[in-house]
Amino acid sequence: MPWDENYFPRSMRNLPEDVRRKAIEIANALLEEGYDEGKAIRIAIAKAKQWAARLE
Repeated sequence: MPWDENYFPRSMRNLPEDVRRKAIEIANALLEEGYDEGKAIRIAIAKAKQWAARLE
């Protein structure tokens, strides 16, 4: 099930808003590629944190 800014995994709850938005975007893309939800969430959070670190 795709996520959005109002409905997202609990593990993304404590992320900063911009990082969470990016993680949701990445997770949804991974789901479309066939990843299972758990793996998509873990990868998306890690990639979103890397993305945010590059902006600093």
